Amino acid sequence: MHIILLGPPGSGKGTQAKKISKEYGFIQLSTGDILRASFKSDSNFSKKHKSTVDGGSLVSDELVIRIVEDRIFKEDCSAGYMLDGFPRNLLQAKKLDNMLLNRNQYIDMVLLFNVSDNNVVRRLAGRRFHEKSGRSYHLEFNPPKSEGRDDLTGESLIQRADDKEAVVQSRLKIYHDQTKPLINYYAEKGMLQKIECIGNPAQVFSEIKNIIDK
Repeated sequence: MHIILLGPPGSGKGTQAKKISKEYGFIQLSTGDILRASFKSDSNFSKKHKSTVDGGSLVSDELVIRIVEDRIFKEDCSAGYMLDGFPRNLLQAKKLDNMLLNRNQYIDMVLLFNVSDNNVVRRLAGRRFHEKSGRSYHLEFNPPKSEGRDDLTGESLIQRADDKEAVVQSRLKIYHDQTKPLINYYAEKGMLQKIECIGNPAQVFSEIKNIIDK
């Protein structure tokens, strides 16, 4: 099964993707994670794109399409995958359709994570991470035992540059301008399934599971 996870930053796509992967074995393909992994290199190419993402902007369509095309046809994706963070606009969506059509494949469903802008800012601006392990916390919903410190190591937690409130507002504007048109695009194709992200993660996953199982 091939699934697109669509929704604003901070809507819970990453959290739910991990639950879906554990339940069904689908590979989670997050373009954000793939890009962040590439930023660990010292190349001028990586530094250029890191500054773009840190500022709340998007990297070029050409680069993201190349990354996705290189990834979705690998053997480990044959049992199913979820695209998280792609497509972000109509151009990318149409390129994806053509990419899959050339391999006699298609998208089975698009899960739309519906959440208000205010909740997005609240969720993202409060996130903190332990850089080495990737463990995540939230100042309001899942605070560390000691303020600003990782529970296991006691090391300092960081706030990602793209989680700062001003950057989150910039990311939301990009979402509304570029990504929201995809809602109608996939609704007209009969692929769209809307998820109201107002409950806790377990409740949201229960709703997603019912949709996938059907």
